[in-house]
Amino acid sequence: MSDTVATDPSGTPEHSLKSGVLGLFDSAIMGIAGSAPAYSISATTLYLFGAVGVGGAASLLYCGFFMFGIVFAFNYLSKSDSTAGATYSWVRRALHPYLGYMAGWALIVSALIFMVIATFPAGSNVLDIVRPSLAANKTLITALGALFFLLMVWAVAAGVTVTVTVQIIMSCVEIALLLLFAGLAFLHSHKLGAPFHWSWFSPNVFKTPSGNTFFAGALLSAFYYWGWDVTANLNEETKVGQAATATKAETSTSGLGGILGTIVVFLLFEVFTISSDMVIPAKDLGSNSPYAADILARLGQIVAPGWFGKAIVLAVLLSTVATLETTLIQVTRTMFSMGRDKTLPSALGHVHSTRRTPLVSTMVVTVISLALFVASQYIGSVYNILQDGYSAIGIQICIYYALAGYSVIVLYRRQLFKSVKNFVFMGLWPLVGAVFMSVVFVKVIPGLNSTTKVVGLGSMALGLIPMAWYAYQKAPYFKVSAMEDRHAILMEIEQNL
Repeated sequence: MSDTVATDPSGTPEHSLKSGVLGLFDSAIMGIAGSAPAYSISATTLYLFGAVGVGGAASLLYCGFFMFGIVFAFNYLSKSDSTAGATYSWVRRALHPYLGYMAGWALIVSALIFMVIATFPAGSNVLDIVRPSLAANKTLITALGALFFLLMVWAVAAGVTVTVTVQIIMSCVEIALLLLFAGLAFLHSHKLGAPFHWSWFSPNVFKTPSGNTFFAGALLSAFYYWGWDVTANLNEETKVGQAATATKAETSTSGLGGILGTIVVFLLFEVFTISSDMVIPAKDLGSNSPYAADILARLGQIVAPGWFGKAIVLAVLLSTVATLETTLIQVTRTMFSMGRDKTLPSALGHVHSTRRTPLVSTMVVTVISLALFVASQYIGSVYNILQDGYSAIGIQICIYYALAGYSVIVLYRRQLFKSVKNFVFMGLWPLVGAVFMSVVFVKVIPGLNSTTKVVGLGSMALGLIPMAWYAYQKAPYFKVSAMEDRHAILMEIEQNL
């Protein structure tokens, strides 16, 4: 592993991350950890069931198809510009600086909201394993959740090599436990619950007396998959960070890692959603269920009663901690890029002198996240906080994923019709994915409650304030590229293919 410093727009070491650290396996593991299969299944299955009933597997299947369009978009966009800012930088190059800024802001606010709602299960899962009678103690949950969050802050601040090592250990144990309990669920399904039906994948499963629930399920499904794109925020710390001398295979490392990671979590999501429908009683999946934040724990006790069934809670705990870590990486690298570009306070764009990590942005995110987490535990019920938070994040995901999908088409427009592969993976599939995200965004807004709208859209609106200020300060980021510069970008993209 190389200890060289990545190239950055300023050309100065204090604004550069460590490069050449991550390989393909590391990138794929980070993509899996980012989507957090055990956490997503445990925390969101109940809400998905509430939205679409037994149509959860179909919702994840269809949304997964469209999501892969965005995954392919990220793959090619990483080749065009290997930056830690990812969508923040790509959308600027392809569409407009203002859209690029809001894409970066969408990731920041969604990550901050997520770290608030994900820290709660970390504390509750520990208590559920050690002493179940205390699993509802709000103060203990808050203290333990904050402790785990601070441990992840340490792992991220210690350097990307430490971060990846921790992720490999946690993710491998998590996947092994998930596969074990998936096998147990299918083995016992014939005597525990409803038999499998292919109709669960039919579009008709979304039609209910209250109307078509497809888009409500799609918004939650987007949250399930979200997080794999952490591989893009690690661009400067993977082999793509050496784009000036890298081979074509190396320049696609982070993009291919995202693809492989998404394939793994897609399969895990489908398996466990079907398992839940087959073995968990409908009453435990209803809105009044006591298993709002730990539905996998219920599945574990059904297929393996007693102490062994609690092992799956360990998978949820590891997944929660892992996704807190990858979310920290995403938000700190995005804020680092924005600080480096002077579109947020420039202090955020500095790195630790020896570890080459964005220490200032990490500390800022830590303080904000802990304050929001502690406050949220004493405002409203946990169920409502989680439900509103997932939907709010879904709105923001739709925004920056859609912008990424449109961006790859614009940047690669000269390549689209040179081969069938290019047309499908650079153009058609990303376009379908981007349009899908746009339609979901438009369709779900009217049906969301006021809290979700305020959190989801209000936090996005806050981004207009720093954007207007730094644009007024004439930060170079906001300068619209001249025609000859855009032509140079297209030429550079052609050379990288």
